[in-house]
Amino acid sequence: MDDAGIVDLYWQRSERAIEETDRKYGPYCRTIAYNILHDAEDTEECVDDTWMGAWGSMPDKRPARLSAFLGRITRNLALNRIARQNSRRRGGGELPLALEELGDCVPSAFDLEEELEAKELEEQLRRFISQLPKAQRRVFLGRYYYLLSIEELADRSGFSQSKVKSMLFRTRQKLLAALEVSA
Repeated sequence: MDDAGIVDLYWQRSERAIEETDRKYGPYCRTIAYNILHDAEDTEECVDDTWMGAWGSMPDKRPARLSAFLGRITRNLALNRIARQNSRRRGGGELPLALEELGDCVPSAFDLEEELEAKELEEQLRRFISQLPKAQRRVFLGRYYYLLSIEELADRSGFSQSKVKSMLFRTRQKLLAALEVSA
């Protein structure tokens, strides 16, 4: 079933919407959740919560891209779950490590004084990421959005671990420079 049909099922409040969503986007959302949570049971709970989140928010919104809409819900739920738990024990340590790596480039969301500043930062990040070469963009997003380990990124990209680390370092330096220029 295509995305428009699935969204229509949500709007009709048909329980089949959840079945169709799970059939089409279950593996995608499970991958996102598992990369953050590293626990099969927590992953399943998070994905179930994603479907309920979509059910609850769909009548108010008609997402342009259902995959991005569901991915964002899944990612936020998984990150919230990690925040409630001991992230070193349950998250494999990748979330704190990834955030620490980005810490020199992007201020913490808790330090932002205005919602407007947050929106501007988001737009700057979107522009920066969209201008990256495809391989560099995939590695960067894999690390800082999907929270993949360096080893996983190397396996998926075909690059060595040192190449991945170097790419990430150089990309963070470019991001820092881009953000400093626009400040």
